[in-house]
Amino acid sequence: MLDFRLQVFYKVAKRLNFTKASAELYISQPAVTKHIKELEASYKTSLFERSGNKKISLTPAGEMLLQYTDKLLDIYRELEYDMNLLIKQHKGVLRVGASTTVAQYVIPPILAQFHKKFRDIKVQLIPGNTEETEQALLSKEIDVGIIEGVSRNPQIKYEEYLKDELVLVSAANNASIKKETIKPEELKNYPLLMREPGSGTLDVIAHALKPHHIKLADLQIEMQLGGTESIKSYLLHSNCLAFLSVHSILKELKNGECRIVDIKGLSIERPFHFIQPHGQPPSLAELFTRFAQNYKL
Repeated sequence: MLDFRLQVFYKVAKRLNFTKASAELYISQPAVTKHIKELEASYKTSLFERSGNKKISLTPAGEMLLQYTDKLLDIYRELEYDMNLLIKQHKGVLRVGASTTVAQYVIPPILAQFHKKFRDIKVQLIPGNTEETEQALLSKEIDVGIIEGVSRNPQIKYEEYLKDELVLVSAANNASIKKETIKPEELKNYPLLMREPGSGTLDVIAHALKPHHIKLADLQIEMQLGGTESIKSYLLHSNCLAFLSVHSILKELKNGECRIVDIKGLSIERPFHFIQPHGQPPSLAELFTRFAQNYKL
């Protein structure tokens, strides 16, 4: 196992707070201080700078140790994962819920590789928007979900998975917009296609426009459609614009069917999150989330 003193250091370095670290490690604050002092004595250098108002920050040595501790923790997690694979037989049914963008463009290749490795696990993919996926988890219709958006239900544990970017898209032959870049307020001048209420994508767009004092009600929303493919098909046959995941338009960009319109000073990034109930997750759900985190898209 990784030296416990390094685990203590990692918690303090991430939280920059001895009290929070002690609470998360279930040890006393004097014990945390003792472990840090032992490390500093071992490396013959200070790892934290302490200021008069009880705030702490990492020294250059502390920054370096944090980088190495991150790598060591990753190695130990991989070791534990691979050793468990050797001794466990994985069978059963795994129900994975995924919001629309994830279900269509992100998760299928991961599921294919997961099936190759674990052929005795039957996987059911249950698509829906973010709101529907969260509800399916709470009603125990799925074991684990992957969602987009900024939702925060206190009954659900959220774990960041990967980053996505929403970009403003136009058909390549759209005659109503010739510009390559527009200002945020110019969004009001063009007909837009949007996802349906309850969609994580819609929530993210609304949140991103708020600092620019633009509400969804201010926009010319021509139609709300219940899926990315519907929006893309409509978009390619109209003069509308739409915010779409960059994952969803790779083929159309390559084929020259659509183009991205940049918005000055506006970048819409969002994370995809794993969602599970609080507490110990089912073993198959834990196995899948670990596999997906290690899969290189």
